[in-house]
Amino acid sequence: MPARPHGGVLVEGGAVVTVDDAFTIHDPGWVHLVDDRIAAIGAGTAPADIRAGAGRVIDASGSAVMPGMTNAHTHLFQTFFRGLADDRPLLDWLRDCIWPGAVHLDRRAAHLAALVGLVENLRSGATAVIDHQYIHVDDSIDDAVCEAADRSGVRFLLARGWADRNYEPRLTEPCPLVLDRTARVRRRWHGHDDGRLRVELAPLIPWGCSDAAVRVTAGAARAWGAGTHIHCAETAAEVEMSLAERGLRHVHWLESLGVLGPDVQLAHGVWLDDDELDLVARRDAVVVHCPVSNMYLASGVPRVVDMLERGITVALASDGPGSNNRQDLFEAMKVAVLLQKVARLDAVALQPEDALTMACRGGARAFGTPADTGALAVGRKADLVVVDLDSVFVAPVHRVCSALVFNVGPAQVTHVIVDGRLLVDDGRVTVVDESALVAEARAAAAAVFRRAGIPSRLTA
Repeated sequence: MPARPHGGVLVEGGAVVTVDDAFTIHDPGWVHLVDDRIAAIGAGTAPADIRAGAGRVIDASGSAVMPGMTNAHTHLFQTFFRGLADDRPLLDWLRDCIWPGAVHLDRRAAHLAALVGLVENLRSGATAVIDHQYIHVDDSIDDAVCEAADRSGVRFLLARGWADRNYEPRLTEPCPLVLDRTARVRRRWHGHDDGRLRVELAPLIPWGCSDAAVRVTAGAARAWGAGTHIHCAETAAEVEMSLAERGLRHVHWLESLGVLGPDVQLAHGVWLDDDELDLVARRDAVVVHCPVSNMYLASGVPRVVDMLERGITVALASDGPGSNNRQDLFEAMKVAVLLQKVARLDAVALQPEDALTMACRGGARAFGTPADTGALAVGRKADLVVVDLDSVFVAPVHRVCSALVFNVGPAQVTHVIVDGRLLVDDGRVTVVDESALVAEARAAAAAVFRRAGIPSRLTA
């Protein structure tokens, strides 16, 4: 892990997009990071004493400086599954692609898959990641994933997934075992590195989780002061399944169990009706929007504008690389805006500032750190991203927020700082040898798919 420079880091000369309540932009501006916090921020030129005392000065001229984004819902193991099933809806995709390979993952493969995915997130400007991790064929996989997060330097929330019925048998667990395993992982990892790593409970999907187990695990999470993360109304078929079995739509079901609340993250929320949206707003739950995945699997178009009008906090995410097939929040911001425009036939349905707010502030709320991350302000965590705007793909720039949402991609990310540590420095990942990691991951993925008997160019 790179050390924090003595005297801190000064980032100066760029357009500082704070994503604060007033959406202040200092153009040009500067940000001074000391240890793991933002010590000072301002417009124009940094004071001479701050510049003289900084251990590292980053010239951000021609760039934007923005808060680190949160990828609020992914499945990191799926970096090994990209492109295996480009032609299937969700339930067929699970049965034909994910389950047959996932049951052959082991500790080493899971660690490498997670590390590849976390480096991808960092290079795409995400400084925080929520991993809905539900592969437990090897009891040590959760530890392997957390070790990857520790090594990467990213801010990480392990949403420890589980299913106890109606699912691939090798991926199901009884509730007592879920609680026991999660408590063990929490003892080792929750709060690690001054709170950079966290652990919560995450029932996988309504049709895969019994009422009793959801009540118990949500109660345990609240007793721990942790959240609950769950797929919700991702497809119309799943809502129909719930109505047929329980007589309730997904949000009404969660409400009936006493689960719905401000500590709950609802991944997807594509097929929510008016009453469900009103209930989510009243209970102050968070919806995590995964626009690219919803299009990839033809799941539908969430009513994001209606959510925001009700005051619902919306975060953004890539979803797992198996249904995207990448983890790029710049892409997610652009698609989120365009999807609402075309679905509503309204060119002003969402604006770039809305997308940045979802990716930064909404993501911080989903992660459980709304006062510490998601904006650039004195006292908040030293998590920021420098993005090159002086590129043929971006310039000339008339509006910085528009450029960040509609033009920029991972190739323009030059620096990524988490907790005051430079994890990407001048385009280079500092925490791992990226080429060696990719080679090692490729070999591990080939071994997984050979064991699974799944055809791939890796196994040819």
